[in-house]
Amino acid sequence: MDVEAAFATAAGQATQLPWDRAASVRLEDLAPVSAFPVVPGRRWGPGWWWSATTGRHVVHGSASMRTQLMVLDRDPEVTGLAARPVRLLWRDTSDGRVRSWVPQLFARYADGTGLLADCPSSPTAGGDTAQQARVVLETACARVGWAYRRLEPPPTVVAANLRWLAGYRHPRYQGPPGLRAALTEAFAGPRPLADGAAAVGDPLQVLPAVYHALWSGHLTTPLDKPLHEEALVCADAGRGGGGVESGWAAATRRGERSGRHTR
Repeated sequence: MDVEAAFATAAGQATQLPWDRAASVRLEDLAPVSAFPVVPGRRWGPGWWWSATTGRHVVHGSASMRTQLMVLDRDPEVTGLAARPVRLLWRDTSDGRVRSWVPQLFARYADGTGLLADCPSSPTAGGDTAQQARVVLETACARVGWAYRRLEPPPTVVAANLRWLAGYRHPRYQGPPGLRAALTEAFAGPRPLADGAAAVGDPLQVLPAVYHALWSGHLTTPLDKPLHEEALVCADAGRGGGGVESGWAAATRRGERSGRHTR
C-alpha cells in the first residue's frame, strides 16, 4: 500500500511526499497540521506542555495526551517532541477511497528512529476507523524502522508521581552549583527522601532540587509506590549510585512503555 505524508515545512509551505521520503524530515520541528478542537461543555480543552527535553512548548488536546507527553518528556532517549506534525494518506483497497490519519504525537529518539503515537482515553476510542488506521500506520512505520503505538495510560500511582515531579522539571529547580553533587553523595545508598534532603541543607531549598533530580533521573525511587517523605531514594546506578527505581517506572525510563522499536 502506498502511503504519503502531508505536512507544513518549518517555513510554512504545504508539502506532500511519499512516506519513505517524508520519514527523513525533522518532524519534531514542525507545527501541527490540524488544530485540536475546542468542544463546548467539555471539561478539558487544548493546552500547552513545556518540554524539558526541547525547551519548547508542545500543544495537547486532552488529559490523556498531556499524560503521554509527560511520560515521553522524561524518557532520556527522547530528543524531540511534536504534536500532530504530519498527516498520513493512503487509498483504501476495499473501496478505492483515500483515507487519512493524523497521529497525535511524534517523538524522536537519540538513535534517529521515531515514534508516531495516539493517546486514546480508552482502548476502544476512535472505533473501527482508528483500528484500521492503526494497521496502516504500524506497517508504514515499520518500513522505515520506526514504530506506531496507541499508548496505554500509566498506572494511577505512577501518573500521580510523575505529575508531581513534572512540576519541578524546569532547570531552575536544580539549585545552585554543587547541589547536585551533594545530593549524589547524600543518596549514595538508598535513604529516606526527607532524611537525605535534611542532610544536605534547609529542606525548603533542597527539596525542589531533589524532585528535579528525581524527574531528570539523577536520583531514583520506585514510582509505582506513593511518593512521600519516607520513600527510599538513591543516586542513579548509571551515574555513580545504586538506583532503586523499579517496575513500570524503570521500564518507562528505558522507553519500553513509549512503544519504541529497535531496528
